[in-house]
Amino acid sequence: MRSRLTPAHPAAVLFDMDGTLVDTEHLWWLAVAEIAEGMGYGLTDDDLPNVLGRPVAHTAGYLYGMAGPDASEARIAHDLDAAFAARVAEDVTPRPGALRLLAELRDARVPAALVTASPRRIVDLVLRTLGEEWFTLTVAAEDTVRSKPDPAPYLAATARLGVAPRTCVAVEDSPLGLSSALAAGCHAVAVPSTVPITSEPGVLVVGSLEEVDLVLLSTLAAARV
Repeated sequence: MRSRLTPAHPAAVLFDMDGTLVDTEHLWWLAVAEIAEGMGYGLTDDDLPNVLGRPVAHTAGYLYGMAGPDASEARIAHDLDAAFAARVAEDVTPRPGALRLLAELRDARVPAALVTASPRRIVDLVLRTLGEEWFTLTVAAEDTVRSKPDPAPYLAATARLGVAPRTCVAVEDSPLGLSSALAAGCHAVAVPSTVPITSEPGVLVVGSLEEVDLVLLSTLAAARV
C-alpha cells in the first residue's frame, strides 16, 4: 500500500512533443528558416514567438505576412510541413530523461498522453522512433479547432481520458505550451529547450526531465486538487 505521506499519483501526465520529449525544435526552426529564405526573408530571434511552439498554419500565415504574397498560405504550409517531415524522418532524439520517465509512468499505470501542435504526420514519424506504446492517446494539430496557446488541446486530452485537468500535470518546453496547459487548469512542469522560461504560479521550471519523477509529479498534482 502507498504511504499516507505519499501523494496520490496524477490522473494523467500530458506531454508536449517537440522540444519536450524529443529534440526537434531546432529541426522546425531550420525548416522554417529554409522556407523563409526561399521567400527572401531571413529569420531572427524576433521571429521566435511566431515559429517555436506554433502550428504549421500559424507560421505559414506569419511568413505570408512578412514575405509577401508570392505564394499562398496553403503552399507555404505545405512546404513547411514537407521540410520539417524530411528532417524529422532522419533525426529524432529523445531528450535526456524522457524514456526513463515514460517507463516509470507505465510501470505505475499512470496514463501518459501526447499533446502537440504538430500535425499527425509528424507525430507518426516521431512515434516510430520514440514508441507509440508509451501513450494512452495522442492529440495532434488536426484534433482541435484551436491550437496552443488556446487550452483546447489539453481540454481535449483530459476529456478523452475522462479525468479532470486539475488532477493532471502537463510537461512543456515553451511559454505558449505552458499558457495552454495552465488555461486548461493543469499544473505544469517546464523543461526549457530553446526559449527561456521564468517561474510563475503553477509552473515548476526544471533543467531537464532527468530531474522529474513520479513523486515530483504526484506532489504537483496533489497541490491542485
